[in-house]
Amino acid sequence: MAFESQKKSFCVMGDAYGVIVAAKELEIEKERHFDLPFQVPDVGRALKNVLKTREVREFVSGALAGAMTKAVLAPLETIRTRMVVGVGSRNIAGSFMEVIEQQGWQGLWTGNGVNMLRIIPTQAIELGTFECVTRAVASAQEDLRQNGSPKLEIGKFSIDLSFPWVSPVAVGGAAAGFFSTLACHPLEVLKDRLTVSPEAYPSVSVALSKMYGEGGIGALYAGIGPTLIGMLPYSTCYYFMYETLKNSYCRAMKKKSLSRSDMLLVGAVSGLTASTISFPLEVARKRLMVGSLQGKCPVNMAAALSEIVRQEGLGGLYRGWGASSLKVMPSSGITWMFYEAWKEILLIDRHIR
Repeated sequence: MAFESQKKSFCVMGDAYGVIVAAKELEIEKERHFDLPFQVPDVGRALKNVLKTREVREFVSGALAGAMTKAVLAPLETIRTRMVVGVGSRNIAGSFMEVIEQQGWQGLWTGNGVNMLRIIPTQAIELGTFECVTRAVASAQEDLRQNGSPKLEIGKFSIDLSFPWVSPVAVGGAAAGFFSTLACHPLEVLKDRLTVSPEAYPSVSVALSKMYGEGGIGALYAGIGPTLIGMLPYSTCYYFMYETLKNSYCRAMKKKSLSRSDMLLVGAVSGLTASTISFPLEVARKRLMVGSLQGKCPVNMAAALSEIVRQEGLGGLYRGWGASSLKVMPSSGITWMFYEAWKEILLIDRHIR
């Protein structure tokens, strides 16, 4: 009996030992199983870090400024587009009353939904690109000056390849207009169709369907060449004028920065100057873009300009300039005011330089 008791006890101990060993092995296997050679990336933290960057906050500031400005000035945009393309009355008051009689007060905001969809990415890309390219060009020029810029020798002439005469602001303005136009031109075409011919294009879905049926994807980029030709001088002049006037005004008034009212004034003058210089190209661009709606589309921008002069004289090149100025001046001023305000909130107050 004693022997059996010892054997039984020995067996129990053996089982317990086996259980203990098995448990340890499972624990080791468990540890090995979760000992991964890599870590899962923290997407949330990465996203937060991206949103903290200066460039992203500038893009967001531009989007917010554009949206707020367009919400206020949509009626002037509608009147300007109608007058530029030659639809309805030839004066501002007449066009204003015409829209109200035909479509009611809501007609002044025709196409504003798609216009908001257009202006948010457009202003984000435009203002963000302007800031990034301007800084990049200025930094590159500074590095070349400090490290000794390369020179091209042609006989007795020497050309400094750092291009010190090139304005970073002008280059930034041109890049802003170019990239924002490429990205958002389809929305501009869609907005013009909805504004000029609401009977034929009563909604965004109908407009997209008809445009795609008429010309496929290419219809969304109708007039992209003239648009770029018209946009580049406007955008370059617009940003160059704003920065030049801002700096000159601050030096003259011995200020470190502009007040809100100063931004309205400087922005308005910049927009008016750029618009006046490039307005004939804008008229020709609009004619080309919506020419198919009236059954007569000039071959190219030169043909459109020639046709306008032949039919309406030189004054035809500035038809709708008054309505455009009433829209461009407050739009430019308000946009810069909102943009600088949002930059202060998102950048300066958070000490992002």
